[in-house]
Amino acid sequence: MSGADKFENKAEELKGKGKEAVGDMTDDEKLQAEGKLDQTKANLKQAGENVKDAFKD
Repeated sequence: MSGADKFENKAEELKGKGKEAVGDMTDDEKLQAEGKLDQTKANLKQAGENVKDAFKD
């Protein structure tokens, strides 16, 4: 996996954490859910990249 992919996945995860935090502070359930979804997407992408890396070796 390239460093760019890792960076993009981490950036998406951090964006999700930010959205979730703002949603927590403002009691905005929709924003909290969007944040959790962004984090889940990033984690799934990361897991997929890890599987690809495992098969390359």
